[in-house]
Amino acid sequence: EPDALEKLKGSVARVAMYTGEPLRRSKLIGEGQSFMSSILPTGMRAVATAISADTSAGGFILPNDFVDVIMTRRSDTGNAGSGFTTETILKNIRVLAIDQTIQEDEEGKKTRVGQTATLELTPQQAEIITVAQQMADRLTLALRSITDNKEKGTDEADYLVSGNGRRGTVRLIKSGEVSEVGARK
Repeated sequence: EPDALEKLKGSVARVAMYTGEPLRRSKLIGEGQSFMSSILPTGMRAVATAISADTSAGGFILPNDFVDVIMTRRSDTGNAGSGFTTETILKNIRVLAIDQTIQEDEEGKKTRVGQTATLELTPQQAEIITVAQQMADRLTLALRSITDNKEKGTDEADYLVSGNGRRGTVRLIKSGEVSEVGARK
């Protein structure tokens, strides 16, 4: 393409490129296009969730790591007061991005603190985490070992959005009573 320099001006490489390697459009993101949507595999969704150092393995989770998402919420235990229940709602989820900014602490030391993790999810997993964000007192990302990130989780908490496997209903647990409610459209 004789006018390639003009056409591709402002493009960004979406993958690593090497000296002498042929330039292909599939390796570029055009000006004004989203980087995140261009690296997202077909059929997947990018969903952000709030994190802090104490909910993200001390801040050691980085893009391309794999995590489990753990939901913690208060539960009524009768007369003894309230306790907590915890459950792993999503397993082996790829982290696409962490928004890390440099902050200076009281002693003048600079630290990188992330407040949001963007996760790569299927459409159903996106629904699960969206409901869990509303239900949970806290969502925690548990960092997985690099050696076990190949196994895929099959026992996800789809009951959070579909109630006993029926789409369009939500399983509601209130004061220990379980009921299914039709979702509004």
